[in-house]
Amino acid sequence: MDNTTGLRESKKLRTRRQLAATALELFLERGFDAVSVADVAAAAEVSKPTLFRYFPSKEDLLLDRFADHQDEAARIVRDRPAGQSAVAAVHAQFLEALAEGDAITGICDHPEVLAFERLLHSTASLTSRLAHYTAREVELLAAVLEAESAPPLIARLAARQLVDVRHELGLENWRRIEAGHSAEEVLPTAVADADRAFGLLADGLDRTLPPRPS
Repeated sequence: MDNTTGLRESKKLRTRRQLAATALELFLERGFDAVSVADVAAAAEVSKPTLFRYFPSKEDLLLDRFADHQDEAARIVRDRPAGQSAVAAVHAQFLEALAEGDAITGICDHPEVLAFERLLHSTASLTSRLAHYTAREVELLAAVLEAESAPPLIARLAARQLVDVRHELGLENWRRIEAGHSAEEVLPTAVADADRAFGLLADGLDRTLPPRPS
C-alpha cells in the first residue's frame, strides 16, 4: 500500500468514526426516531450522499460498532489450541471478557454504555437491524466449523447456538444492571450463568462437532 492509498484509507476511517460519533450523540440527546439522516449529515458537515456511502441505513450509524465483533466468535474458534472444543474456546473467552468488563458481555455499567444499550433495546428498528449482524456472526462461525469437517447443517446449528448464548447472556447481564445493580454485584451471577449455559451446549456439541485438527 503506497502512502497516498494509506492516507486515503485513514481519512475514510476518521470520517466514518466522526459520522458514527455524531449520530450517537444526537440519538442519545433526542431519541433515535426524532433524528433524521439529514440531521446527522448536517451536524457532521457532510452531504447525505456522502453519509450513505459510509452507512447504508440510519440504523447502521448506531450499530456499526457491532461490525467489529462479527468475526469474533469465528476467530476464537479458528485460533483455539488443538484439543480444545469450540464450546470451551467460546466459553473461556466470554469469561475473560466478563472479568474485563467488556461491554459486549453486558457487564459494563458505564453511563454512556448503559444509555446506548437502553436506546438499542427500546427501538424496534434497531433490534430488527441487529439481526443482520447476528446472521453474519453465525455465517462466519459456521464457515470455520465446516472447514473443520463439520457437516454444513451441523455447523450452522452449532454456530447459531454459540452466538445466541453469547448474546442472551449479555442481554441478561444488561437487564440486571439496568435494574440498578452494579457490574461488581452482577459479576458472580454472570459467571455462574455462563458456566451453566456453555455447559449445556457442551453436553451436546462436544459429542457432535469434530475436534480441532492439529
